[in-house]
Amino acid sequence: MLNRRTLLTTAGATVALATPLAGMAQGRKDAIVIGMALEPPGLDPTSGAAAAIAEVVQYNILETLTKINADGSVTPLLADSWEVSPDLKTYTFKLKRGVKYQNGEPFNAAAVKFSFDRAGSEKSTNKDKRTFANLSTQVVDDYTVVVINKEIDPDLPFVLGQATAVIVEPKSAEGNATKPVGTGPYKLDNWAKGSSITLSKWEGFRSPATAKINKVTFRFISDTAAQAAAVLSGDIDVFPRIGTRVVPQFKMNPQFQVILAGSRAKTILSINNRKKPLDDVRVRRAILAAIDRKAVIEGAADGFGVPIGSHYVPGAAGYVDTTGINPFDIEKAKKLLAEAGVKTPLELKMTLPPPPYARQGGEVIVAELAKIGIVVKVQNVEWAQWLSGTYGNKDYDLSIVSHVEPFDLGNYAKSDYYWGYQSKAFDTLFDKIKTTANTAERNKLLGDAQKMLATDAANGFLYQPQFPTVAKKNVKGIWKENPIFVNDLSALSWG
Repeated sequence: MLNRRTLLTTAGATVALATPLAGMAQGRKDAIVIGMALEPPGLDPTSGAAAAIAEVVQYNILETLTKINADGSVTPLLADSWEVSPDLKTYTFKLKRGVKYQNGEPFNAAAVKFSFDRAGSEKSTNKDKRTFANLSTQVVDDYTVVVINKEIDPDLPFVLGQATAVIVEPKSAEGNATKPVGTGPYKLDNWAKGSSITLSKWEGFRSPATAKINKVTFRFISDTAAQAAAVLSGDIDVFPRIGTRVVPQFKMNPQFQVILAGSRAKTILSINNRKKPLDDVRVRRAILAAIDRKAVIEGAADGFGVPIGSHYVPGAAGYVDTTGINPFDIEKAKKLLAEAGVKTPLELKMTLPPPPYARQGGEVIVAELAKIGIVVKVQNVEWAQWLSGTYGNKDYDLSIVSHVEPFDLGNYAKSDYYWGYQSKAFDTLFDKIKTTANTAERNKLLGDAQKMLATDAANGFLYQPQFPTVAKKNVKGIWKENPIFVNDLSALSWG
């Protein structure tokens, strides 16, 4: 029940930058260099939607009341413990004592209230704003806080362990995008835009022995070949979620370990339901019928994926197999377009962010849609452009992106979300899901929601990705699963 919730250069330049960092990591085992495909647009997870933000700051600089572990379980972090009322709406959190922020300010119940009220406020840009707007936070004393949820959500402890729920320090909160101030074991040292972010162990942390690595450098390399080159040359010690295309060259190399981690991510062909003729379900179903998911998985992720038919993945509570609702069928796709009165060639624009799965998957889907008379013009953009244009301004026809949040079905109940999907039937069903405490009944409703999204072809549901991590053989503590996208630095050490 507690397993939950968007992802998203030149090789020569990036490799050149790595040399001094590599020497540091090789010469000292109190330092480590981690590769990332995407650079975060900022360092405040309460104001930006990019998963890369959490990969740098969550649990490292900024902390939450609860912690989501690699196996999906939830344990206390800034909270010592919590109790839940019988109606599952009221949570009483006992907070850790003696915790300070990196600017010397105390962590207390007032900071929790400030953080949650801010996240749910009218001016909030938190991607989980709707969740926090339903919360009422009451301070009992400095170390006791009561959180009352308007709706039943048995997974609230999980939600409060995600990056959007970090407890910020009130006086410094507005500067967190560039200078995050938290309670975690690491602090920001330097951000060389376009190149790297360096964190160092914070000696004022409440449990100094927790972090075994003194200095961590995140280096940003989007090109898959450059990623492999940086690892092979020793410039990168760990590359989580490395481009799948290069994995085979590491599998038989005794100098490296390859970890294939599961996830709750959904790689989808995003369809702008607002635009004609994409607002016609027959057109959307035609697009889905033209797509061979297995070919996409092979082309986009080199086979590292499991087909899905809705915005839900195998292993999640209440999962049902919906891949048969929109099967690969070229002739059916052509008929559906004809029924919708679409004259071919139909021209559409596909906006693609940088990750290889998007660019490679786009090539496959463009070729497949061409077979039914849909001519797709590809527009490759950088991550910041995708966030502002596609996600923010909804300026697109089609896109490909991995949504990594475990429990994000609720986005389909948000009419202003970038997909533009609107269904009163789904809204009603999702409201019922949120207020159903019985696990078996809730799981059945979740199954109904999956079937509805598949039938409505709300998006092109492609596959559940499997994310490979390549690391030097003596790096310990790497997460074996990805219930959320974080790099838990305090877990890392050199063996």
